[in-house]
Amino acid sequence: MLELRKIGVESFDAVFDIMEKSFPDDEYRDYEGQRALFSNPEYSIYVVDGEGGDIKAFISVWDFGGFAYVEHFAVNPEYRNGGIGAQVLESLHELMGKQICLEVELPENELARRRIGFYTRNGFNLNEYDYIQPPMAEGKNPVPLLIMTSKETIDEERFKFLRSVLYDKVYRCASIE
Repeated sequence: MLELRKIGVESFDAVFDIMEKSFPDDEYRDYEGQRALFSNPEYSIYVVDGEGGDIKAFISVWDFGGFAYVEHFAVNPEYRNGGIGAQVLESLHELMGKQICLEVELPENELARRRIGFYTRNGFNLNEYDYIQPPMAEGKNPVPLLIMTSKETIDEERFKFLRSVLYDKVYRCASIE
């Protein structure tokens, strides 16, 4: 199994560089906002080390006891399409030992459909409830997304619970629906 190494704030710059290359602007906080998350005990970033001290992949996770939430997951562009993403998810499932949820873009284009297929092949289930990612920071836009969960699809009650925890703890806002 692939080793996930938990990093501290001192290694954040390399992760943020991959984040900027991998996500649309509305799907991550600015540098200071992302870096500040390290002060939250529920938040961690795990990396897969590459040769020469670079980072092959990272995954940022919020551990809420009863479930974990993957906020960001990206493979360094230099290492993509080599199977590392599946290995990271397998290692994360082993590490967390609980239901994991994450957000995906609506299946409106080929890339989004491929991403949903990747997560499905790696033990996640698409839940068809309307979900909006609140703005990540001032000046950023809300994003319509879907929630995928490991272990099983969820009922509407569980979906509302997960959404309320994410809105409260991750986005620090009330419901925007």
